Amino acid sequence: MIRERAGRVWPFATPPPAGGGLLWELGDIAELPGMRAELRRHLSGAGPAGADPADLRDRLILALDEMASNALRHGGGGVRATVREAGAAYLVEVSDRAVTTPPTPAVDRDPSEGGLGLYLIAELATEHGWYVRAGTKYVWALLPR
Repeated sequence: MIRERAGRVWPFATPPPAGGGLLWELGDIAELPGMRAELRRHLSGAGPAGADPADLRDRLILALDEMASNALRHGGGGVRATVREAGAAYLVEVSDRAVTTPPTPAVDRDPSEGGLGLYLIAELATEHGWYVRAGTKYVWALLPR
């Protein structure tokens, strides 16, 4: 039942393979500005010819920040965030220990109460999903480079 409700907007699925990248182990919301700054430095000048590197960076940072903050607020600890290259895209993946709590976009909620970040990520991503492995929940999104 939990998978069915979440699957309407955020499907139960595994991501494509990805190479090495950046990893953060997070314990508190206060660590998010440092994570964003590190990703921004790492991506400085990144992007294909003709693309706006700042726009690509901003979308990637937005997705990572939203997913990581959700995990820290609702994930039950053990939060890890990664950004890795997956072909012509970046794979943003965040894990936590709340295996029975899928990513749940807000439904019939006033936008001023929040909860719209998962919809935004789904719009930015070419693919997205979540899965559980070995007692850990993984939420992921594939964003074009």
